[in-house]
Order: sequence, then C-alpha cells, then structure tokens
Amino acid sequence: MMISTELKRAIINNVHDALLEDIGSGDISAMLIPETQLSQARIITREPMMLCGLPWVEECFRQLDAEVRIEALHDDGTWIEADCELLRLSGPARSLLSGERTALNFLQLLSGTATTVYQTLAALSGTHTRLLDTRKTIPGLRLAQKYAVRCAGGTNHRMGLYDAFLIKENHIMAAGGIRAAVAQARLIAPGKPVEVEVENLNELEWALSAEADIIMLDNFMLEDMRAAVALNAGRARLEASGGLSLADLRSVASTGVDYISMGSLTKHLKAIDLSMRLLR
Repeated sequence: MMISTELKRAIINNVHDALLEDIGSGDISAMLIPETQLSQARIITREPMMLCGLPWVEECFRQLDAEVRIEALHDDGTWIEADCELLRLSGPARSLLSGERTALNFLQLLSGTATTVYQTLAALSGTHTRLLDTRKTIPGLRLAQKYAVRCAGGTNHRMGLYDAFLIKENHIMAAGGIRAAVAQARLIAPGKPVEVEVENLNELEWALSAEADIIMLDNFMLEDMRAAVALNAGRARLEASGGLSLADLRSVASTGVDYISMGSLTKHLKAIDLSMRLLR
C-alpha cells in the first residue's frame, strides 16, 4: 500500500517513542552478547492472520541499526496461515534483540486490527454496504490503525476532528438544532463533508431537509433502517452505527444502507501471537 508523507512521519514518530519507552538508557540484557556477534532471525505467526505493520518493523531496525537487513516474505494485506514465516532478519545480534519487542508489538497489534477487519468484511460479502472504522483508536496510533483497516479492505471514516463534520446530539443541542448546525458547518468549512447523527425518523427528515451529505442512523431497529432508506430515496448517504455485532451485519446491509461503522474494529482488537527466534 502507498505510504503518504503524513503516515511516514507518523511511523517515524511511533517507532521513536516506542524504542525510547522500551530501551531507555540502554538494553542491558543485549550487553550479554559480544558487540561484534552477527545473527539471523525469523518472525513467524502462531495463528492465521492478515499481515500488517511491515513499515513499522522496517523503521524500527532502521532507527536502531542500519546494518540490520530485513527480508519480508509477504506484503501487508496478505492472509497468512498459522506457523508460517513472515520475515527474515540478519545483522548484529544485539540490535536484533533490542528491536525484537518493539517490532513485534507493532506487527501483532496492526495485524490484529487488519485481521478483525478482514473477518468482519466476510460477513458483508456480496452486499454493497461498505465497512467504516471510527475515531475509537489507540491514542497515538490512529494513522497506524487506519492504515491497517485499509490493508484489510475496509474504508476509513474521518481521520479526526479536522477533515469532516460529524454533528452529534450535543452539537445539535448547543447549535440550536440540526438545520442551524448544518448551515453553520457550510459557512465554517465549505466543501468539507457534513454528517449528522440522528436517533429517529423525525430527525432524519430534518437532516434531509438541511441537505446533510451523510446521515448516521444511531441505534436504529431494522424496520426503521428500511424506512429510513425509503424516506431518503438516495438524497444522502446513510450510515448504520451503534452496538452492532458480527451477527447483525448481513441483516443491516440488507436494508440498503451505504455504510456500517464499527468502533470495535480498532477498539476491541486481539493482538496476533507472533514469535521471533534467532537461528544462530
């Protein structure tokens, strides 16, 4: 996948902070090994997974030691079966061991995110509904997790509070209603997408009359989603959200909504079980 300038900066900063956190003033355990000793290592997965995080692994060892060489056996976004080899590394043994945990932490977390998205998308196979992430990400790793979502075939919602409006209940209350909030949004940032969260069909009608670009159906029952799709008649894009489980997705998609957003994609993730072993 393409790495934007913004993401590249984030990778450098992510890795810098993680190495500082782990190594601090120096890896005293690595000092047990002669400074000149060279070794080879491999990283394997102990469970099926969608691979994601290679740029963070590469940056980890780039910052640690330019003499470390990395051979990635698969690309990010590849489905890998259990017990398969992911990477081969060679170079100074001290550097391989000092970078091991930081590299694996990024790889297991981002692969866990990508795996969750991939498995969730399977429930939507054959439908036209797209799967969105949210801002419910690990602090400091938003761009990383958003990258993982894309690797697995998911779609990014807004990156933050700066690139799109999401007018929620409290915004509506403070701004004086849906129409007033949407009108003000158009004045503040013309051209930015304007999404409105609604909790019932009456609010949906107000959001449609205000010409919102996207309308989030928050915790709607299936019959109300179907009614919302009919009422909308293609005027805005509709997003279903709110406490949805994997078992709900196909039924929700069948209502005709354009998007389903799930905070659990990045919030309730399970890291992949990975291992690095020195070969000599």
